[in-house]
Order: sequence, then C-alpha cells, then structure tokens
Amino acid sequence: MNMTVEFSRPVKADQIKRLTGDTHIVADDAERAALARRFGLSALDRLEADYALTEEDGAIMARGRVRAALAQPCVATGVPVPETIDSDFLLRFVVEGEDAPEGEELELDAEDCDTIGYDGQIVDMGEAVAETMALAMTPYPRAPDADAYLKEAGVLSEEQASPFAALLGLKDKK
Repeated sequence: MNMTVEFSRPVKADQIKRLTGDTHIVADDAERAALARRFGLSALDRLEADYALTEEDGAIMARGRVRAALAQPCVATGVPVPETIDSDFLLRFVVEGEDAPEGEELELDAEDCDTIGYDGQIVDMGEAVAETMALAMTPYPRAPDADAYLKEAGVLSEEQASPFAALLGLKDKK
C-alpha cells in the first residue's frame, strides 16, 4: 500500500511501553489543506488530538480526544457549513493477518472501539486521528437555507414527491 498520508504521525510499536502520559498532535497548514482536499471539505481550520497508547492483549489501544474546526459544503447549495468536532475515541490496532488465539473472546464490544490493522511495526496516529475526524463529521450537511433553495430550484420534498401527494393534488382540484 503506497499511499501518501497527509497527516502522518508514526509511532513505533516497540516504543509504546516506554511512552508515558498523553501525546498531543496538531496538523499544520499544509496537512490541513491536504486533508480538506481528501475529505472534500470547504475548510479545515483546526485538527488536533491528545491520546495515550497502551498495549493490551497483543493489541495497541489508543485512547484520546480529537478536536477539529471544519466546514463541509452543503449537499444542496454547496455553501460551507461550519462544524466543530470535540469527541473521545478508542482505537484498537491489531497486526494484520494475525488472528486472535483460539477460543479467546474480545473483551470489548465492537461498538466501543474501532479496530485498525497495522503492519506490526508502526501505528500512524495522524492517519488514525484524521479518519476518526472524518467519521465524526455530520453526514450530508445542510445549510440553514437549504430547504428554501431546493424549493426554489423545483426539487420536491419527500412529502411532495410521494404518489399520495399527487392524489391529494387531484382531490383539491375538484
């Protein structure tokens, strides 16, 4: 996989035992511009995270908080819709291609943490934070005036587009 990561903060797996306390990472202007292009954002004014890494049962756990200030284009008007993200995350890095030992049940529910595969050498916390931000963003953001804009453009709402609306329209004409 030879993909350029816009916001790369590699951590060597064998150094994790020696890490203590929280690590703080911040995306610089160029990294934010590249991430904005990748995720189709109108703007990415801030992306930072604080996290702690621990080793548990052969996996690397990253617990932290991601904070971002961004704007996505409105799905209707294309107007930037600002958004602030401030959310906790729990990520579990597991070595790709290694299955859990037989009969070993994972303690954590899948919903509690996102599992990310890695090569056993390096986890990229920058990329993990960028993906965490992307997952936290509002899907299909709408500007406050989106409905008015769509109405003006002749786009029907779900209620207006239903077959029942057409029947009601006929009934009203009688």
